[in-house]
Amino acid sequence: MDKLAEVDFQDRDIREITKEKAHRDGIMHRAFSVVLYKGNKILIQQRAHDKYHCGGLWTNTCCSHPRYGESLEKAVIRRLNEEMGITNSNIYKLCSFTYYYKFENGLAEFEYDHVFVGEYDGDYAVNKDEVAEAKWIDINELADWIKNKPYEFTPWFIIIMPKIIEYFGKL
Repeated sequence: MDKLAEVDFQDRDIREITKEKAHRDGIMHRAFSVVLYKGNKILIQQRAHDKYHCGGLWTNTCCSHPRYGESLEKAVIRRLNEEMGITNSNIYKLCSFTYYYKFENGLAEFEYDHVFVGEYDGDYAVNKDEVAEAKWIDINELADWIKNKPYEFTPWFIIIMPKIIEYFGKL
């Protein structure tokens, strides 16, 4: 089981914990979310249906946790490759936020989430253990879909979306 970093509200490491403990006990830990785009389209993924939470929900291009002691940048590159088969993306950190969400199955997300964005126009190949499917979608179409059917999306992606819309307005 991967070890994660429990963190405080300044994203400072407190201790090493297991991913299972972090989600079972709702302990704040470091995470990241990646949003890749080309033109006015965003690459989104549907999480594998058998994920321990949010299975089958749509979300950003990639999301995960750095291993304890691993830099965010290395973790982002590693997980983009593991989840989406993407090895060459030009990304940078957009923002960070914290959120808490308790799932029906008793697990909880309490994350200090770092959001990375990047322009990407290459291929992708989903890892079926992680991702049910992926697709490019126009940002306005995506915003309407989330507005009308928020229950089809992960809770963190709903938080990220206004930040992405604002970012797109500055491009």
